Amino acid sequence: MSSLRITEIFYSLQGESNTVGIPTVFIRLTGCPLRCEYCDTAYAFTGGKKIEIAEIIVQAEQYGTKYITVTGGEPLAQPACLELITQLLDKGFIVSLETSGAIDVSAVDHRAVKVMDLKTPSSGELSKNIYQNIHFLSTKDQVKFVIGNDEDYAWSKAALAEYELLGRCEILFSPVMGEQDPTELAEKILQDRLPVRFQIQLHKLLWDNAQGK
Repeated sequence: MSSLRITEIFYSLQGESNTVGIPTVFIRLTGCPLRCEYCDTAYAFTGGKKIEIAEIIVQAEQYGTKYITVTGGEPLAQPACLELITQLLDKGFIVSLETSGAIDVSAVDHRAVKVMDLKTPSSGELSKNIYQNIHFLSTKDQVKFVIGNDEDYAWSKAALAEYELLGRCEILFSPVMGEQDPTELAEKILQDRLPVRFQIQLHKLLWDNAQGK
């Protein structure tokens, strides 16, 4: 029976993506090969508890919502994550996968919604982007740019054109809390008429990024 190392399973409002505000079960896998400068889940780098996939699904079912987000850390760092996603989808859940974009996504079940980062310069992990992953995205998927400064914004705007992202999938621009003023970012998006979704992490506004929220 396959198992995964899990940091936490919790129920909260989706704080990001195009389902923001919807009650969602979060399955946070342990471990990540990246060390982004703005990471807010470093507690998931190590530790966790091995749980069989069948038990993970039982825990997820108790909350009575169809929405599940598989996150980390970097969930795809554990190969059995692919099996978890498929089993959740087979159970009728609406599954989104939050991934760094630094691991191949080609084997992810096509029914899942991929929410994939393209790491910006201020992350310190720009070199980890696997741009071939873009070819495995569809219109239901999302690419997220986490923007900490003017350089990040300029890089992100250029990437939209260079990798022909507009029209391929939905684009999310998110400010690094405490570094990029969200109003300034919103005004830049409007000034440049970018067809992207601006987002602020709802969970940080509500619960100050408390673990399990």
